[in-house]
Amino acid sequence: MDAISSPFLSGGNLLLSPSISKSRTAVSTAICSVLAEETPRTVKKPASRPDADFPSPSLSQRATPPPAVAKGSSTRRVEPSVPASIFNAFDDLINNFINPPANPSTDPRYVLADNFAPVDELPPTDCEVIQGSLPSSLNGAYIRNGPNPQYLPRGPYHLFDGDGMLHSLRISNGRAVLCSRYVKTYKYTLERDAGHPVIPNVFSGFNGLIASAARGAVTAGRMFTGQFNPTNGIGLANTSLAFFGDRLYALGESDLPYPIRLTPNGDIETLGRHDFDGKLSMSMTAHPKIDYDTGEAFAFRYGPLPPFLTFFRFDKNGAKQPDVPIFSMNRPSFLHDFAITKKYAVFTEIQIGFNPMQMIVEGRSPVGADPSKISRIGLIPRYANDESKMKWFDVPGVNLVHAINAWDEDDAVILVAPNVLSVEHTMERMDLVHALVEKIRIDLKTGIITRRPLSTRNLDFGVINPLYVGKKNRFVYAGVGDPMPKISGVVKLDVSQEERRDCIVATRLFGPNCYGGEPFFVPRERENSDEMAAEEDDGYVVSYVHDENSGDSRFVVMDAKSPELEIIATVKLPRRVPYGFHGLFVKESDLSKL
Repeated sequence: MDAISSPFLSGGNLLLSPSISKSRTAVSTAICSVLAEETPRTVKKPASRPDADFPSPSLSQRATPPPAVAKGSSTRRVEPSVPASIFNAFDDLINNFINPPANPSTDPRYVLADNFAPVDELPPTDCEVIQGSLPSSLNGAYIRNGPNPQYLPRGPYHLFDGDGMLHSLRISNGRAVLCSRYVKTYKYTLERDAGHPVIPNVFSGFNGLIASAARGAVTAGRMFTGQFNPTNGIGLANTSLAFFGDRLYALGESDLPYPIRLTPNGDIETLGRHDFDGKLSMSMTAHPKIDYDTGEAFAFRYGPLPPFLTFFRFDKNGAKQPDVPIFSMNRPSFLHDFAITKKYAVFTEIQIGFNPMQMIVEGRSPVGADPSKISRIGLIPRYANDESKMKWFDVPGVNLVHAINAWDEDDAVILVAPNVLSVEHTMERMDLVHALVEKIRIDLKTGIITRRPLSTRNLDFGVINPLYVGKKNRFVYAGVGDPMPKISGVVKLDVSQEERRDCIVATRLFGPNCYGGEPFFVPRERENSDEMAAEEDDGYVVSYVHDENSGDSRFVVMDAKSPELEIIATVKLPRRVPYGFHGLFVKESDLSKL
């Protein structure tokens, strides 16, 4: 889901918080040394970040070490300038007295507990296959994106505020190599070279009028004294990845895409910040949709100023086509994801939006829920040159943060997506949210909307066979929230069932205190071009899984066709992989194009 600095606040995803059902004492003893809210005073000899697997000190033993940085960083360190030292002192004042962490969703003692704690970069490292064997269809790389703060938080911190780190498992003829690298965004490299944070945390830093004014003033001061240039981007690229136009991108919806390359030995390189020959000057969604049949990619951006929504696409060569501004969305709304069919792009304007009064009066984030708002679904022809044929349909109670798939069916559009219940908790208490996967039918002639839940389970991070994006599909693979954002297993749903009953047809739970992330479906490759096309579910479901009892992480491969999503291969990883957001499998033939 998208860690993400919001376009609302960056001038630019969904706030997550780990479960806080444990007591403060239990949580504090589970946190790694991230408990220390370090106060940077000098960068002459910055301490390496303590390994997050060591026991944390008690709350009474909190210290203030110099900034902890990734051990794998290779950088020139400099003394902070006088202006930088002054603004660092102001930051300390704000973090410790004006706006210290006030609730669990922005308190690093909760947010960075257990396997949410950051790790260092890891160079390519061989892994051991401890069960079964890796099928040849997995020759390529599974890459998962997620937040991993470069510096341990000195004040409020939200999960979506972390710098993007890619965890790549390069697979070749049964051999697996793990590599973890930061996405070298402008923000990351700027702060790495400075030796301290420069750009404020977007999600946690602007909760309340006084805190927003104070941090805004410090940020403006840093900008005017030349410490950073916002035109170079302030995004984190910590949400997802996409492959189109023969390029692989790390994405976060508050910035431009960052092209990524994997070296033959499995290392990860960031190639810069990509504006598509100057045609993409602002942000774009972290969830573009790729039409496998045409090679095109469809995307959008949203923000706090009109037009609040802009739709665009890329041709099969990756060339960006003209923007289509959508002015019929007449208020800023949170739009993290969307869907496409062969005819339309499908947007959902939900009950989460920009609410500055919530920040002023309640001291909360300016992005929040508005229960009085009526949600809408909008359809626009996917090759539209303007919004003249855009159609909106009222759908009360529908709050779709992620979309799974959509397709055309007679004179209707079918949309499959998890609908978030209790939307008021979405931004700050994800552990209280329950999402039902629904099948929504939009009759284009009558305007009648029909909805059917496909399961009562708490499900999100749903994926399909990527060859079926925009086309009618039968199977969905979704993560089981226990509670969100922890994923205790994967279920397979048959969305073709018309009877009003639970559509789960297969389940794989990871075991006690074992949690994964978003599953990803990898189609089985045909042995030769003459072989008949495989069935939709002929392939593998893969995910990273972490055992909170042992502290070990592994990569699991499940048989997507089996009635219990049988695990056919397990790779023991050389160190833990933190929980994250969205991933992607890139086959070897595509990696060779990078």
